[in-house]
Amino acid sequence: MRAPAGLPETPSSRMDAQESPAGPDPVLPYKGRVRGLTIILLVLLLVPSWSGEPRRVLFRRDLSVRATRFVPAGGWPARIGALRPVGALSLSARQPGFGGFSALALHRDHAILLNDGGNVVRLRIARGMVRTLPGSTLDDGPGTGWRKDSRDSESLVVDPASGRAWIGYERVNAIWRYAPGFGHAEAWSRPRTMRRWGENSGPEALVRLADGRFLALREGALRGSGPRAAALFDGDPARPGTRSATLRYLPPDGYAPSDAAVLPGGDVLVLNRRWQPPLRFDAIVVRVPAARIGAGALLRGRVIARFGATLGGENAEGLAVSRERGATMVWLVTDNDGAGWRRTILAKFRLVE
Repeated sequence: MRAPAGLPETPSSRMDAQESPAGPDPVLPYKGRVRGLTIILLVLLLVPSWSGEPRRVLFRRDLSVRATRFVPAGGWPARIGALRPVGALSLSARQPGFGGFSALALHRDHAILLNDGGNVVRLRIARGMVRTLPGSTLDDGPGTGWRKDSRDSESLVVDPASGRAWIGYERVNAIWRYAPGFGHAEAWSRPRTMRRWGENSGPEALVRLADGRFLALREGALRGSGPRAAALFDGDPARPGTRSATLRYLPPDGYAPSDAAVLPGGDVLVLNRRWQPPLRFDAIVVRVPAARIGAGALLRGRVIARFGATLGGENAEGLAVSRERGATMVWLVTDNDGAGWRRTILAKFRLVE
């Protein structure tokens, strides 16, 4: 620590200065080299090693989202199965890596878009106008948060009353609970029923059922077939010790679940996507009756919508449900994988019962 200015020099320091011989001190260069090596060693010991991988993209809190009207080639059909198109927006922003949205939730008067790198974007949509609200990034979560795969956030549930949020993470197959606004984590767990779900095929869908239970669906192989693992929680899945049971979900052949949402009556909508090389996707929405959801069950449902090329071949990953003037609205968001040349589409449909 440097001494405060104004303190008098000690006699010994004055004497040393006066008695120093003229010319360079041959010992000083050696001392300098030793000091330099010591500093380098301390840095290597105290600073965590860099793996060589770049830091995950962090969205600016004040980013502004630009929304333009999206209409598929040939226009919207009058109906897509049980869904009647209301409108859609193509979203963009002057932000490197913008997009990559893997989950969608609606809370009060705004939409919450969560991307697979731990970034949260909030949009208020009213009377055809879109306003960007302050966003956030998940500081708390698995790992250090430096690399993208330590914030591989794939599924989201937001409590309408408190604003608390539950996020499902791939790679580690964990569920974290966050305080309102995502400011900090409150609890987390790696449930026993999810530990064998694989590194890149974990809790792609998470939904809170009408009775307070939680249902998580494993993604599995994108182009696979057959039942996918699922977990049913008696309560908060982020609280260690919450009882859970295994069950399975059977998606349409060749599809994988990507998100889910609960309907007002308790049934669950499951969004399923199919990858068609090289970079085209299509989506199907399945309705699963609430009465079939239980420990050990094989969840099946009926297809209520087939999107085909209606979403421009983009990757539908997020699903949410809202109620407006007595009608049930179904929302979808697509994942552009952070590629600026691909579209991020937020679409809204009315459910025809």
